[in-house]
Amino acid sequence: MLTRLKVSGFKNLVDVDVHFGPFNCITGANGSGKSNLFDAIKFLSALSDSTLIDAAVSVCGKGGKTPDIRSLFHCVGGKYDKEISFEAEIIIPEQGVDDLGQKAKAGITFLRYIVTIAYRADYGLHSTGSLELVREELDRINLQDASKHLKFPHKAGLWRKSVIKGKRALPFISTKNSGKQRGPGIIKLIQDGVKGRTKTFQAAGLPRTVLSALNAENPTAFLAQREMQSWQVLRLEPSSLCISDKFATPPGLGADGSHLSATLYYLSHPPDSSNLDSSNKVSDNKAALIYDQIASRLSKFNENISKVKVERDEKRELLILEVIDHDGTVHQASSVSGGTLRFLAMIALELDTRAGGLICLEEPENSIYPDRIPKVLEFLQDIAANPKKPVGPDNPLRQIIINTHSPIILNQVSADNLLFAELKELERDDLRFKRSCFSCLPDTWRKKAFPESDTVSEDKLFSYLKSIFPAEKQSLDISPKSKQKKSKSTDDRFDPQLQLPSFRDV
Repeated sequence: MLTRLKVSGFKNLVDVDVHFGPFNCITGANGSGKSNLFDAIKFLSALSDSTLIDAAVSVCGKGGKTPDIRSLFHCVGGKYDKEISFEAEIIIPEQGVDDLGQKAKAGITFLRYIVTIAYRADYGLHSTGSLELVREELDRINLQDASKHLKFPHKAGLWRKSVIKGKRALPFISTKNSGKQRGPGIIKLIQDGVKGRTKTFQAAGLPRTVLSALNAENPTAFLAQREMQSWQVLRLEPSSLCISDKFATPPGLGADGSHLSATLYYLSHPPDSSNLDSSNKVSDNKAALIYDQIASRLSKFNENISKVKVERDEKRELLILEVIDHDGTVHQASSVSGGTLRFLAMIALELDTRAGGLICLEEPENSIYPDRIPKVLEFLQDIAANPKKPVGPDNPLRQIIINTHSPIILNQVSADNLLFAELKELERDDLRFKRSCFSCLPDTWRKKAFPESDTVSEDKLFSYLKSIFPAEKQSLDISPKSKQKKSKSTDDRFDPQLQLPSFRDV
């Protein structure tokens, strides 16, 4: 779980500092930084898994063109920032297993990770430049300090006590000669699996972060690595969701929603010996129960759906997703609506225990019929961790961040969960430029806990709402005077008198 993210020097994110809760909704005009924030999370996740160059390419390598990794660095008037820096406060799982089956148990579960990357020009003919690790740190946030960092509404004795555990006196990773003091950085890894053992690395010569190369021999740092690797940034595309998968396709949704068939088949046929019958095949009855569970969830979004299943085409070795309506008509995924497939993908995210603790969704309302959008929002809020209950099998430590242009979602979401992306002018080194800010609303937990937080006025947010309405709906009354208190639950149908929830109803 990502509770705070500070970013500077990445695209138009300069001196950005955002606090997150279990469920978060970001809105704002195009070009204001919503997608860049998701790219920053994606890049930070990739740095925990790949080389520095591969992590950069995963974010900027689009459209089949040679990736320009320099484009990740903030630029004003042709002058690029020299470094990108990240600081993330994260809650990690207490236990896990590495690729060799070694078990790991964290010494402490609340951590701060800092990494700074610099660009180094390389004038080779086919070179896109190189990246250099300048600073890397992984430090503890002890239990007695947790209340200073976790300010979103939660039950300290239930939720916080169930996720914040352990103690530690020393950092896990540190860097000498970093920050203002320049020179060859020395990264020090202090192992918690073997008491007192340390390793040192020359930062400038490392092709990847130290964190990305660890295993269960460094249990706490390894579990921080696994947490960050699990983060998902998704933009679900119907054209990808409907594609059938080969038998050998690994389960798990791709960034565009691909591999939905393989994921649903995996969920209904988990590799668990308790699901095997005397023929060593997964019981058809048990698989049917899971498909029924998926169909039951999907029917709340589309009442015409009776069954969902994934058929095995043995001849072509394909897994084919099928949806059956109440008339018994079988529809293959290619003929199912984009909205239904998107919701089905969200159900897969809920049921897949391997899915990351942090799920970022780009515009989840796309392809969704307007009167069903509240159902989507209600579902996403429900699958995020409930901070009033202890974390456990029935309340996993799952975090949701969405970005949206939908006035329907903005009408339904609590002001406490809302962030408004906007561009604000900043002057630095005699240069004036606009940077992305993520502003909260007045009288919400972010402003109360962190008075220095950027704030968006209610009038400005209503002005934005008016600007994103289609012309034919400009007659709707969304002025501040028309605000009325709404219940926490969402209605089945869109209320044409669109109003924001009371900004003080938190």
